[in-house]
Amino acid sequence: MNPRTAPALTAFATLALVAALGCAIRYDGYVTDPAALSWWYAGCWVLFAGALLALRRVPARRVVPLVLAGALAVAATGLVAAPRTSTDSYRYAWDGRVQAAGISPYDHAPRDPEPARLRDPWLFPTGAACAGPDRAAIPHPAGTPAHCTRINRPTVHTIYPPVAEAYFLVVDLLSPEGARHKPLQIGAGVLSLGVTGALLLILRRRGGDPRQAAYWAWCPAVPVEAVNNAHVDVLGVLLAVAGLGFVAAREPGRRAAGGLLLGAAVATKLMPAIVLPGALAGVRRVRDAAVVLLPATAFAVLAYVPYVLLSHGSVFGYLGGYVEEEGYEDPSSGSRYVLLRLVLPDDWALPVLLVVLAGVCLYVLRRGDPRRPWSGALLVTGWAFILLTPGYSWYALLLVALVALDGRWEWLGVPVAGAAVYVTGQVFGSRETVGGLAYGLAALLVVTVTALRRPRTPTPTGATAPAV
Repeated sequence: MNPRTAPALTAFATLALVAALGCAIRYDGYVTDPAALSWWYAGCWVLFAGALLALRRVPARRVVPLVLAGALAVAATGLVAAPRTSTDSYRYAWDGRVQAAGISPYDHAPRDPEPARLRDPWLFPTGAACAGPDRAAIPHPAGTPAHCTRINRPTVHTIYPPVAEAYFLVVDLLSPEGARHKPLQIGAGVLSLGVTGALLLILRRRGGDPRQAAYWAWCPAVPVEAVNNAHVDVLGVLLAVAGLGFVAAREPGRRAAGGLLLGAAVATKLMPAIVLPGALAGVRRVRDAAVVLLPATAFAVLAYVPYVLLSHGSVFGYLGGYVEEEGYEDPSSGSRYVLLRLVLPDDWALPVLLVVLAGVCLYVLRRGDPRRPWSGALLVTGWAFILLTPGYSWYALLLVALVALDGRWEWLGVPVAGAAVYVTGQVFGSRETVGGLAYGLAALLVVTVTALRRPRTPTPTGATAPAV
C-alpha cells in the first residue's frame, strides 16, 4: 500500500466500519433474529481488522488525527438506538433516581413498594407496553392493567459498587426531565473517548505506537457495549488504564496515584482487580508493592463508607446471588469453565483454574516488566477470560483496552468469543457449545501468535542459518 494513499484508504475503511456498526446497532435482532445479528457483528469485526491493516501504512504524523476522528465516529454509532442487547442501563437509571431522592440503592429492590412513588412509565410501563421481551412483571392491584418494569432482576437489590453508584447519581442529577436512556449513553460515549485519550497519552509518553489506540477506539465492542448498552464497565476501564499509566512511572508519588485510580476502578466494577498483579509486575520490595496496594485498598474500602452509613442493609447487594446464579461456584450448572470441563471433571474446574491463574500471577510478579504493567495485566486478564469463558460480552472491554496498551492484537479473539457466546449461542440453543468452540479458537490464536512472536535463538558464530 502506498503511504500517500494510506490515509484515504484508512478513512474509507473506517467509514465502512461506521456504516456497518450503525446498521448492526439499529437492527433489533437479539431476541427475534440472533443469527442475522451475529452476521452483522462478524461483518463489523472484519471491517475493523481491515481498518487496522490500512492504518499500519499511514504516516506517523497523520495517525493521531485519524484515530481520534475514527473514535468519535465509531462511538457515535452507539447513540443511534436505545440499548439493544442489554437492560443493565435501566438499573443504572433507577439507582440514580433512588439516590437523588435520598434513598440508598442498597436498601430496596425495584419491585419493593417503598420506592414505588419514584416509578415512571418509562422504567415501569403498564398495559400493552408490557408485551416486550425485556419486561419483568411486578405486582399490581386486581382489575388494573398489567404492570411491569424494564429493569432486570427487579426482585433483588443492586449489585454495583459505590463508585458506579456515584456515577449513576451524577448522571441522574445532570439529566433533563424525560431524557430516558440517552444521558447514560452519552456519558458512556464520553468515557469511551476518554479511554482513547488516555491510551494515546500513555503510548506517547512511553514511546509506544499511537496506532495501538485504534484497537480500542475502533473496536466494535466499544460502541455496542460501552455506548449503546451504556455499561458502567467503561468507567472502570478508564480508571484502570489511567492507573496503570501512573503505576508505570518510577516516582513513588505517581505510583501511589496509580494505586488510588486502580482502587477507584475496583470500586466501580470489581473486575479491574484482576489488573493488580500486572501493576506489581517485577516489584521486588514490599514497600514498593505497598505504594500501590495500600492506596488502592484504602480507596476501595473507604468508598463504601458513605453507603454503609446511609444504608440499612448490606452494601454488597445481590453480589453473592449473582456469583451463584452465573455458575462460578458450581461449574456443572452453567457455561463457565467450558474449556477446562472438556478435559477435566466438573469438580476439578475451579481448583485447576485457581492453580493456573496463581501460576500466571506468580510469573508476572517475578518476570514482568515494571515499566509496562499493562503487559502483565493483559496476560492475567486474558487467561482468566479463556479459562472462565464468561458469557457476557461487555466484560471484555477491559481486555480490549489492555490490548491497545500492549499491542498484542491476538488477544482480541477473546472479546469476539464473548460476543459469539452472548449472541450466537442463542442460535444454536447452547451457549456452552458455542463457548467451547469460540474460546477454544481464541486460545489457539493466542498460543500460535505468541509462539511465532517468540524471538528465535541466535545462530552461533560461524554456523549456517537454516533456509527459510
